[in-house]
Amino acid sequence: MQIKEFIGSTVLDKNANVVGKVDNVDFDTETGKIETIALTLQKNIFTRDELEINFDDIQTIGAYVILNKEIETEVEEEAEEAEAETVEIEIEEDE
Repeated sequence: MQIKEFIGSTVLDKNANVVGKVDNVDFDTETGKIETIALTLQKNIFTRDELEINFDDIQTIGAYVILNKEIETEVEEEAEEAEAETVEIEIEEDE
């Protein structure tokens, strides 16, 4: 696989959750080994964050880049917070 094919690949964490896409690759110019990859994390339509992952945290590279660790994104955190908040509504009927 060439670097230009690697950039834009979808990245999954160890639980097969989509984390983001490969945005950039840093490698050692002497050895040619990849040191880190930069991921673009889609927070919502208008905002994006970047996360840097060490090459040691990559389990496999193929159709997807699969990490050997879990990455919790802000979207997942918000979903967990929404589940944790319970609102009780009482509806009164008109007689």
